[in-house]
Amino acid sequence: MRAYRLEMTLAEDGALHLNALPFQKGETVEVILLEHQPAPDNNQPNPLKGSVRRYDDPAEPVALDDWEALG
Repeated sequence: MRAYRLEMTLAEDGALHLNALPFQKGETVEVILLEHQPAPDNNQPNPLKGSVRRYDDPAEPVALDDWEALG
């Protein structure tokens, strides 16, 4: 499957016009539209630095219930 990425800005509500696509008449294509997400701010290399984290019992086993179910 060939894939082509285009980034466009809608000129009017609910309408998008595509021209000069690299496909031939009669070819079937799949159209997937994704809302553009802004790039992450690279000025802050550690976005979680300084945020509060809470561990009620950091030594508690992880997935202990799953382990006991196997036994």
